[in-house]
Amino acid sequence: MANYYKDIKEIQFELENSPLMPRIVELKERSFEDKDQYDEAPQDFADAMDSYDKVLDVVGDIVANVVAPNAEEVDAEGPHHENGRVRYASKTYENLAAMNHAGLNGMTMPRRYGGLNLPVTVYTAANEIVSAGDAGFENIWSLQDCIETLYCFAGEEQRQKYIPRVCKGETMSMDLTEPDAGSDLQSVMLKATFDEENQCWRLNGSKRFITNGDSDIHLVLARSEAGTRDGRGLSMFIYDKRDGGVDVRRIENKLGIHGSPTCELVYKNAKCELCGDRKLGLIKYVMSLMNGARLGIAAQSVGLSQAAYNEAVAYAKDRKQFGKAIIEFPAVQEMIGNIKARLDAGRALLYQTARYVDIYKALEDISRERKLTPEERDEMKKYSRLADAFTPLAKGMNSEYANQNAYDCIQVHGGSGFMLEYACQRIYRDARITSIYEGTTQLQVVAAIRYVTNGFYSQVIEGLEQVNKLTSEQVNKLTSEQVNKLTSEQVNKLDANNSSTDNQLVNLSTLKAMASKFNACTAAVKEKGDQDVLDLCARHLYEMAADVIMCHLLMQNAAKSPELFGESLRNYVRLAEAEVEKHNCWIKNTLGE
Repeated sequence: MANYYKDIKEIQFELENSPLMPRIVELKERSFEDKDQYDEAPQDFADAMDSYDKVLDVVGDIVANVVAPNAEEVDAEGPHHENGRVRYASKTYENLAAMNHAGLNGMTMPRRYGGLNLPVTVYTAANEIVSAGDAGFENIWSLQDCIETLYCFAGEEQRQKYIPRVCKGETMSMDLTEPDAGSDLQSVMLKATFDEENQCWRLNGSKRFITNGDSDIHLVLARSEAGTRDGRGLSMFIYDKRDGGVDVRRIENKLGIHGSPTCELVYKNAKCELCGDRKLGLIKYVMSLMNGARLGIAAQSVGLSQAAYNEAVAYAKDRKQFGKAIIEFPAVQEMIGNIKARLDAGRALLYQTARYVDIYKALEDISRERKLTPEERDEMKKYSRLADAFTPLAKGMNSEYANQNAYDCIQVHGGSGFMLEYACQRIYRDARITSIYEGTTQLQVVAAIRYVTNGFYSQVIEGLEQVNKLTSEQVNKLTSEQVNKLTSEQVNKLDANNSSTDNQLVNLSTLKAMASKFNACTAAVKEKGDQDVLDLCARHLYEMAADVIMCHLLMQNAAKSPELFGESLRNYVRLAEAEVEKHNCWIKNTLGE
């Protein structure tokens, strides 16, 4: 592939065709207030979009010509543990040098710190692109996103001290997990004590499963309040590798993502700085950190799905059996079509989530500088809720799809897929972790289930139904604000006058039936009033909601670009309809109905 961005038209579509992008750019650029101070700052919306396109073009070029060609060698060599430190695989340094030389660090940070001031949506696209080339390297490079948490909660002196370093290419890690505290972070026991003599904090203890654990700058969750054993005793700290005091005990020997060192760390009176306020480490700061990380893993998962699709298509076109390429066989066509359908549906969910995050985070950032207007506060509240509801869907579903797509990619390869010389086996191994780290799929269900039971996902689906009643021409013309103001009666009138259903690639009645089953199952589970029953059915309700939402998002895309998404829409609706019916039957049988 010549360019991992330019050659994937679907990514460009997601950036160029959302009615939310003008608002995102306006907020991120503060109405373009930087244009007179920084030469690289855009002058207007069109200039900003052109700038984003150029940055992603560079990312796509580096991934195609450096990162992806190095992936197999990095996977085979892996990082090394030497004298308490990590030495990356040889080609990883080449990858980092290429990204640093291009200035692709601190991507979302303000220009005053040396950042590129890119929206989260654009950074998400970069994450996806890098992951398609090498998901292990993406783990190292994308941890620059930890700086978002420091930017949001640290003091200005700490911002000035650390953010420019990350923008220049220094690496980061988030040190959360411990041997006895995996998903249950309230059990973290790494000890933080204040050194009165030297007027600084000290860390003592250990951490495990720390991605890129020998990084330059660490965000560390530690117990600052003596005698406590829950989340209220935890604070966030900044550890600078230059100060010493932390050694790598070992590098984990993993199934996949070999290029990314996963470390066990030992803290020996390590000097550190408090980030933000005491006692808010888990309650506030880690939640922010994890939401960003989960969006990152969703992007990584989509990148892996893209890689699986690329490999499956390339092999199926090249491999001949019984006198013709295997891509001509219906059974192989179905597998590849399903990979593409899950990829396109998951990508639509990913970018919709990223756009919601962009708006609320930009408004949140503005609120630190001035008081928001009532309209802005309402807007921030709306998109914060949408981002919170969509993030566990994007992470959970895309990570599961990455695993399924990698599995099917190997199946397309047949016996060759079991051989180490084909990239599909690396993609398969790399994909497996995505549904585990930064919160397992089961934990994504826990995060999402309240939006099932309180009816929020049903409201979202109803809103998407209204939008999808419009013709593709009308959708292109309407802004998001206009769409939100339409009443159901207005939409129905437009629908009747323009016969929009004639232009739809999939009948909306199919999606309505799926939504009806979801609502009926939700009501039946709630009626039981039993928490154990809810817990048992939660995964099924979660997937039903996600399936219906992704169908609608993909339908919007197909209405605007049927040549890109029409086939995927038809395939995905077939898959989703079957999945919804499966969950519907399971819940009914479980409830004895």
